[in-house]
Amino acid sequence: MSTPTPPENHTIVVPTARPPVSFDRGAGVIARVVETLPLSPGVYRMLSFDGDVLYVGKARQLKRRVANYTNANGLPVRIRRMVAETASMEIITTHTEVEALLLEANLIKKLLPRYNVLLRDDKSFLNIFITGDHAYPQLTKHRGARNRKGDYFGPFASAGAVERTVQALQRIFLLRTCSDTIFSGRTRPCLQYQIKRCCAPCVGKVSETEYGDLIDSAKSVLLGRSRDIHEKLTQQMQAAAEILDYEAAAKFRDRIRALATILQRQDINTLDFADADVFALAQIGGQSCLQVFFFRNGSNYGNHAYYPAHDDQATPGEILASFIAQFYDERLPPPLLLLSDPVEEEGWLAEALSVKAERKVSIQVPKRGSKADVVKHAVTNAKDALERRLAEKATQRSLLDQVARIFALPAPPQRIEVYDNSHIQGTNAIGAMIVAGPDGFQKNAYRTWTIKGEDLTPGDDFGMMKEVLTRRFSRALKEDPDRQGGSWPDLVVIDGGAGQLGAAVAVMEAVGVADLPLVCIAKGQDRESGREDFYLPGKTPFKLPPQDPALYYIQRLRDEAHRFAIGTHRAKRQKAQIKSELDEVPGIGPNRRKALLHHFGSVRAITRAGLSDLEQVPGISKTVAKKIYDHFHGGS
Repeated sequence: MSTPTPPENHTIVVPTARPPVSFDRGAGVIARVVETLPLSPGVYRMLSFDGDVLYVGKARQLKRRVANYTNANGLPVRIRRMVAETASMEIITTHTEVEALLLEANLIKKLLPRYNVLLRDDKSFLNIFITGDHAYPQLTKHRGARNRKGDYFGPFASAGAVERTVQALQRIFLLRTCSDTIFSGRTRPCLQYQIKRCCAPCVGKVSETEYGDLIDSAKSVLLGRSRDIHEKLTQQMQAAAEILDYEAAAKFRDRIRALATILQRQDINTLDFADADVFALAQIGGQSCLQVFFFRNGSNYGNHAYYPAHDDQATPGEILASFIAQFYDERLPPPLLLLSDPVEEEGWLAEALSVKAERKVSIQVPKRGSKADVVKHAVTNAKDALERRLAEKATQRSLLDQVARIFALPAPPQRIEVYDNSHIQGTNAIGAMIVAGPDGFQKNAYRTWTIKGEDLTPGDDFGMMKEVLTRRFSRALKEDPDRQGGSWPDLVVIDGGAGQLGAAVAVMEAVGVADLPLVCIAKGQDRESGREDFYLPGKTPFKLPPQDPALYYIQRLRDEAHRFAIGTHRAKRQKAQIKSELDEVPGIGPNRRKALLHHFGSVRAITRAGLSDLEQVPGISKTVAKKIYDHFHGGS
């Protein structure tokens, strides 16, 4: 269910000149807004003089809620500081309180206000999906919106767990994992059938009824009824052994062994609930970790740790409430949420989640029983994860301190950008940038650029790097000229030597950002790792001691940039190869290409198809089929 769109109803107070930062001034701005506010529900935004959103909040009654900010007594220090920075406000009224909560969560995720609790690393989780729109359903992994008809099982916090479960289900029930287009184009069993991972329904090795029974059994396992399936397979194995059909008995034995791996992984079960998400909060020194455990059908589907950004004075209830609202902004909540701490306005939050899920959602903070045991286990995991993260950050800070010392930076870098190129003799050339900082690699900030320069000589690495840096920092100057948005690097690292350094310096001077620290790292003699040369503008190249921890750290950055660049280039090259093979066939346009791929499933299958097979494709006449066949088989 999407967030309802409230009526536009804004109240804005904008100062004409930059005012002094003080609580009284900010409270005065808010007081003038309060005079025009209704008692209806809505969402308010506090903005700084520069227009940056400081805070997004919701209210049952806007007038009363916003008026609370005008009285310093009882306000925490962080809230008084926020009020002092407030130069204007924006107000949006909503029809209901639930709309206000959903809109607030949506705006927080979009605007990332400084004084709100922010959900970071908002990843989507994998599900196991059994399609429901085909006579022979497909077993596959799924991530994202649940738009296709079928049965979804999840979410699973671990991609590895999903992969292992899918493989186990293949071994147990021999279900197909191929796409519908591949399925429809098969004329003989594939490798999965040969290695006993599929029963080959594509070529009629199993009837629709028999395959349906296998699908039902797989669903039973995913619904937590593995014991029943285990007993059924055991009985079938014994029955086969009694009639001396030892080959069949051995097959059932192998399937029982595969099923045992699933039974062993269902290590945390409870009789009190079937579907629930558990949120456990741990805090150390102003830092927080939220562990989210997923339980479906009474079985543990894994967990994921989050480290939300928030003010040091934020309370556990405030953190949990804001986190949960953002967490379910694009997800459907289960019927039950188990929390380690009470949340602010629990009833309001539960009502909003119920509206989103279109069924009742309950929120509980258990104190005893198996539910409390599950929450306690999650809290322990949260504490352990937070302690590990703090230890890693301490090590990371030490490494950044060393990087600052080595490259004479004024302070430890908070954002390091590393650049690399990838191409094959100039074809499918791309530039790549990875970002690292105190929290490690920031993969959501990674970027790639397709090299567009028409005047570049194929393989001109210097020219490619010039184009990448020009595009990167020209845009940065346009979008954040004051360098206040956190998107500017404290250190730029480029994979290359003196030539790359010269090209980079020229670009920086031309763009107008020559003040950024710049370093190039080049492999040493015989390209031996550990003997890298470092090039800085105006300085003699130097090496670091082979065992220097900072050297290992910089190598990791360089290798990550290389991995990212190579991976992106290979994907681009593969896509170009597939496109070019069909584009070279005369008479094949976008519609016919789409029809061929839909019918055969891949370009390779098209190249191997017989003339009669090609003639069966909708939209492909006998004449066109002959052209395609001759193109791939050397005909005249």
